[in-house]
Amino acid sequence: MTVDLTATVCGVSFSTPVLSASGTFGYGLELHGLVDPRRLGGVVTKGISLLPRPGNPPPRICETAAGMLNSIGLENVGVERFAAEKIPPLRSLGVKVVANFFGDDEESYVAVAAALDRLEGVSTLELNISCPNVAHGGMRFGTDPTLAGRLVSACRAVTSKPLWAKLTPNVTDIVAVARACVEGGADGLSLVNTLLGMGVDVRTRRPRLGNVLGGLSGPAIKPVALRMVHQVYRARLGVPLVGIGGIATGEDALEFILAGAALVQVGTASFSEPTAMLRITDELRLLCEDQGVTRLADLVGALEV
Repeated sequence: MTVDLTATVCGVSFSTPVLSASGTFGYGLELHGLVDPRRLGGVVTKGISLLPRPGNPPPRICETAAGMLNSIGLENVGVERFAAEKIPPLRSLGVKVVANFFGDDEESYVAVAAALDRLEGVSTLELNISCPNVAHGGMRFGTDPTLAGRLVSACRAVTSKPLWAKLTPNVTDIVAVARACVEGGADGLSLVNTLLGMGVDVRTRRPRLGNVLGGLSGPAIKPVALRMVHQVYRARLGVPLVGIGGIATGEDALEFILAGAALVQVGTASFSEPTAMLRITDELRLLCEDQGVTRLADLVGALEV
């Protein structure tokens, strides 16, 4: 049985709905010896800023009972080196690239969006208004619908590429923020980034992260992320959704698709199993075969409530 796994989102065709999550797959080639990025639906890059960033002080990562905490602090090479060094090899491979980007303020967000708009080889922009590990920008925009909508609108004005807004779960009303982003001009929504958390070393009596607080990811957050995808999909905002949060199996991915996600991103699972995205894709195909489904896109939002 042949199963069509392709997904067309915002006019961009992805060979499968399984993409890497920002910050977990480098710039797309770091794991090339283990994972051929051409076999993925697409690669979502590390967050890109206007200027290079050193990130937060170590320790930056610690394991939890059902996932991990990270406080990388959006370390990256900056948009100029990204354009000169990171995009050309991905472009030569024909990989679908979604460039995640951020700024410290509205002006720097807009400057990065404008620079990425000029890059051949970047199909889509993912506006990060949800990182909990930085002092400026990030979650400050993502928790306030008014600020979120205004920022999306400002970035929308400088790019013709599809623009997704990546939302934070650290809010009381995810639909309000999602609606504001769509009204501001977002073509799609990525749900969700990490939950704010922390860890303590009882022997040293110090935080496990150098920045004290960090983002919780992995299986522990899947029910929260899934609930938010469901809520936003049911709000009928008219844009495609990208599901993120604790996806480690084909069944996890299919849960998000049934809840309304057209695409999914896999992050934490790749740390312990770099080839997880390929396995998840295969498992999705088998699930479709078992259920007699020939086109995976037909299952988007097919949850019966």
